Amino acid sequence: MASKFAPGDIAYAKDGRSYTVEDVDAGIVYCRGSNGAEADFPEAALSTEAEWSARSSGRRDVSYARLKQASVYKAAGVRLDRAAAAQLLAKLQRLSPGLIDFAAFTVASRAMTENGDSDLVGELSIVKCRELFDAATPEVRASLLANLLSTPPAVLVDAARLGDNLMRAMLEKGLAPHTEAFEAFGNRRRR
Repeated sequence: MASKFAPGDIAYAKDGRSYTVEDVDAGIVYCRGSNGAEADFPEAALSTEAEWSARSSGRRDVSYARLKQASVYKAAGVRLDRAAAAQLLAKLQRLSPGLIDFAAFTVASRAMTENGDSDLVGELSIVKCRELFDAATPEVRASLLANLLSTPPAVLVDAARLGDNLMRAMLEKGLAPHTEAFEAFGNRRRR
C-alpha cells in the first residue's frame, strides 16, 4: 500500500508539532523536527498538511500530559519540611484566595513558553493548571510559590509558622511585580 507521505513532506503529530518526513518504511514514518531531533511515528498517528488544516482550523491542542512532564513539577532543589510546606500552602490559600490558582497558571504558562508553545497559553484551563499544580508534592508547590514571590523557599516556609501579618507583608512585597497580571488573572474566566 502506498504511503500518504513522501520524503520532504510536512507531517503533523496529534499535538500539532510539525516534522519533515525523511523516509517511510513499513508503515513507519521517519521524521526530523524543527529542532533537528529525529522521531519516528506510525503513519496512522500523523496527519498531512491538508488533513491538519482541515482539522479544527489547524490549532494545536494544549497537552496537559506533556505539561505534567515539565521539569518545574519535579523535585525541588531545596530540601523543605513537608508538613511546614503544607502549612504554608494552607495559610496562603486562606490569606490570599486565588494566589495558588495564579501561581499554578503562571507556572504552566512559563512551562508552555519554555516548550515553544507560547501561542497556546491563552488556551490554558485554570482548573487543569491547578490540578497539575496540586499533583506536585507540597515541597515543590512551596518552592514554586517562593520562586513566584522572589523569596527563598526556606524563608517562605519558615514564615508560615509566624503570624498572618508577616505573611501578608511578604505576599504584598512578592506580588508587587505581578500586580497587573494578578489583577488581570482575577478577571479571567475559570474553566
